[in-house]
Amino acid sequence: MRITQGTFSYLPDFTDEEITAQINYALENDWPLSVEFTDDPHPRNVYWEMWGLPMFDLKDAAGVLLEVNACRSAYPDAYVRITAYDASLGRQTTALSFIVQRPAEEPGFRLDRAEGSDRRIGYTTFSYATRQPQGKRYNSA
Repeated sequence: MRITQGTFSYLPDFTDEEITAQINYALENDWPLSVEFTDDPHPRNVYWEMWGLPMFDLKDAAGVLLEVNACRSAYPDAYVRITAYDASLGRQTTALSFIVQRPAEEPGFRLDRAEGSDRRIGYTTFSYATRQPQGKRYNSA
């Protein structure tokens, strides 16, 4: 099951050249970038771990891609994404976010249904990855 979060999630994985083009687009719009990673891509888990600090002063796509590749090397079995922030409205707003690395195997999610009073039906999303402890969810060892 392919996780579909963020912009471009229904497209095939980007090459480094396509990632660089999106980084350039964000920099041209004065959107600072950050690199984030996780092993729990639950749709409600919007707070991923940050790789370093947001790059407010970086204006070169090669520098951002260098940080992306460093994060990829450190966490080869994690999801890695780039997030661009737009502060033009006076608050930090995510303008663009897309996944740049996925684990080799994505176990997916299960949808649990629970019926309540007055014929109400509630749903809970369960990530199969969370059956393993944090840090070991996508390890191939």
